[in-house]
Amino acid sequence: MRTLQHTSTLFILMSFSLLQAQFNKTTFDAIESKVIEWRHHIHQNPELSNREFKTAEYIATHLRSLGIEVQTGIAHTGVVGILKGKKDGKVVALRADMDALPVTERNNLPYKSEVTSTFNGQNTGVMHACGHDTHVAILMGVAEVLSKNRNFPGTVKFIFQPAEEGAPPGEEGGAKLMVKEGVLDNPKVDAIFGLHINSGTHVGKITYKPGGMMAASQRFVINVKGKQAHGSTPWQSVDPIVASAQIINGIQTIISRESKLTKEGAVISVGSIHSGIRFNIIPESLEMIGTIRTLDRDMKELIRKRLQEMVPTIAKAYRAEATIDIQDGTDITFNHKELTKKMIPTLDRVAGSGNVYEIDAITGAEDFSYFQNEVPGFFFFLGGTPLDMNESDAPSHHTPSFIVDDAGMKLGVKALSNLAVDFLKSK
Repeated sequence: MRTLQHTSTLFILMSFSLLQAQFNKTTFDAIESKVIEWRHHIHQNPELSNREFKTAEYIATHLRSLGIEVQTGIAHTGVVGILKGKKDGKVVALRADMDALPVTERNNLPYKSEVTSTFNGQNTGVMHACGHDTHVAILMGVAEVLSKNRNFPGTVKFIFQPAEEGAPPGEEGGAKLMVKEGVLDNPKVDAIFGLHINSGTHVGKITYKPGGMMAASQRFVINVKGKQAHGSTPWQSVDPIVASAQIINGIQTIISRESKLTKEGAVISVGSIHSGIRFNIIPESLEMIGTIRTLDRDMKELIRKRLQEMVPTIAKAYRAEATIDIQDGTDITFNHKELTKKMIPTLDRVAGSGNVYEIDAITGAEDFSYFQNEVPGFFFFLGGTPLDMNESDAPSHHTPSFIVDDAGMKLGVKALSNLAVDFLKSK
């Protein structure tokens, strides 16, 4: 990862006081209604990962109308816009994710999703149940604002990314594939910024954490093989269910007894178990699937190593056999500490004093991490809870009742626009 040039606190404060003149007082008021309209359209027309064809076309048409250079078909359906300022300089990237989820919406909204599709062989509704519709609309708004206010040096690269929720089985996708296909090159990106709407934080607030902010995500599959027998004669079996129960209990000790939890949090969870077909038959095999969440790279490797050691050993103690396959999902969303420190005055300025908070790390995951592995990056949360709702009462992400307030969109446009320009104008 490249190191940013050190900038003194005095210089930052002097520079940022000058940069406030980039946008007039009505710039963001004027774009707000458009952003909300775009958000409603995208919400009403959601598309699953690697299938964001109409969304990509919608975005590309908008960028072209602004005179922005457009690239399409990156990582299947990704769209990139390139906007050059009035003179040469650094390159900053801004990212929004485009995909929706296989969730059937329950909200009674005028722009409610009625879209259906097939996912893993099952019929399902499709819904923007994580707020990616807001991310796309916000970045479309930023593109319009900056295209009309090009009084900055350098280049802004708008990255509209597919498949943040994960590519379909057997396919590549997401940020990892975009990086592989060179999205951070030509021109080479110096820093990248991204945001995520948060249903549990009030509109007007921004939250962040330097360093490890969101967890690395890994998926594991454990297959246990035993010996089938009648349920009335268990001594004739090698019971994979009993062996698996001990495996589940055993692997939790990796967290409770081997992981240094005062350093960072970590989680191992089994989310799916499949075995057996009848009440009085001890089955021959069992499959369990789960997730590992880590916020430290050394802890990530320790947990992987110990899982690979413990799973077959515990199974063997019960005369069964077991294998484990661990696959990386996302890496740690790691906010570059110097870049984060440098840009917080921008967020303080645009959100207002007392509305920008540092938070603890969370064990959710984000594939924005793959961009941050290549260039300094800063990722933050944008409040989406209506002010008349308790934050704790807000429906969570990835649920049929997920909802965020349109009133939060303007601050998102304002934050990303100012972050981009302030970074490009800074030394």
